[in-house]
Amino acid sequence: MSTAVEEPARTRAGGRRLLSWCAGLLLAAVSVVAGCRVADSDGITPVPQLLAFWPWLLVPTGLALGCTLLARWWTGLVWGVVVLGVLAWFIEPYGTVDEPRTPPLASFRVLTANVEFGQGTDALVAVVRRENPDLVFIAECDQECAERLPTDGYPHRVAEVAAGSEGSVILSRFPLRATDGVPGTLRMPGAVADVRGTDVRLQLAHPMPPLPGQVDLWRRELGALRDFAAADGSTPTILAGDFNASQDHAAFRRVLDTGLRDAARLTGAARTPTWPARTAPTLGAQIDHVLLSEDFSARRTRFLDLAGSDHRAVLADITLHEH
Repeated sequence: MSTAVEEPARTRAGGRRLLSWCAGLLLAAVSVVAGCRVADSDGITPVPQLLAFWPWLLVPTGLALGCTLLARWWTGLVWGVVVLGVLAWFIEPYGTVDEPRTPPLASFRVLTANVEFGQGTDALVAVVRRENPDLVFIAECDQECAERLPTDGYPHRVAEVAAGSEGSVILSRFPLRATDGVPGTLRMPGAVADVRGTDVRLQLAHPMPPLPGQVDLWRRELGALRDFAAADGSTPTILAGDFNASQDHAAFRRVLDTGLRDAARLTGAARTPTWPARTAPTLGAQIDHVLLSEDFSARRTRFLDLAGSDHRAVLADITLHEH
């Protein structure tokens, strides 16, 4: 009789141990990523890759909490609640939302798009003709892409055309004066636009992604963009493109800490994913951004699908205020 009673008890105990182990493994993995976020660090692979999907870390944390309850592992439950609190705390959008207090000078539209090796060029051209942006930042634009971009309505451009994913172009309705841009593995051209007599610094962003083995390179190229942003705090600045980074990356937050604000953040869309738009449109991360100096306000930000590209374009309606 005792053997018959002990057997189910041993089975239940074994099941609880298994659930505890599962919960512990899930919480340990999420805790490493959360610890790096708390420490304001991007860590090493695979932490930078996982940080981009910060809100989705709630899923394994929720599963772990369920396992701790079923296993009656109360220490693990407390651990899970702490991790859940950290995740929830840092889901809050990063950066300031203060509006300029000076009178408006000019309102216009800025579009940034990654056309993925030029494959999304036709879709981009259609978007440009439909939405009529005044400034267009285009990443991964090869020679064929550059030749197919509209010229009517966009008499000014700065282009660094190259094969594959390396080329980039800035189109403008405003007069442009080319600058040296920011050096990087992928081309990142820059310019100064004349907007109603006011100089506005323009810089296209396209650092390398944080691939395994290339995290240091990604960090250095984001650091170069940060240096550009910090080099001139008195001239209105627009820094836009595919940053291969979200607000959950310390290297990207350091760009924002120079005083730039994300147009999506200003308009309440800070967590809208832009990549991967084709393979997982609702599970992605916002890595494409329009960053603005404090001379600008933003009225609306929209995210537009581009056939042929795995990125969504970002279209921001902004206003330049008197300096």
